[in-house]
Amino acid sequence: MSETFWEPGVAEQPQPEANHQEPAAEPAALTMSVDDFSALEERIVRAVEMVKRERQARAGAEERANHAEAQLHEQTPRVENLEKEVHALKAERDHVRQRVERLLTQLDALEL
Repeated sequence: MSETFWEPGVAEQPQPEANHQEPAAEPAALTMSVDDFSALEERIVRAVEMVKRERQARAGAEERANHAEAQLHEQTPRVENLEKEVHALKAERDHVRQRVERLLTQLDALEL
């Protein structure tokens, strides 16, 4: 892809028909065809649209991340309480198991 630059204030002047000069006489960096300019304009418009879409997508992702983080902070105390409750229930189950084993041992001792 060739890079060309357009400078304001530099305008192409019409050449008299009697004087046929070659286009190569003008500096290549200052001339730009209408098609090249239109293609450049389209590329810029597409780039701007893409940046806008990406910014919107990023804003949406940040919003979802903030929402998920808020939910996490809401649920953390509840999870901690549930973990404590599970631990307490396991300890209670072990205690009940020990009592049942003692009772079964006493029943076995009576049968002898």
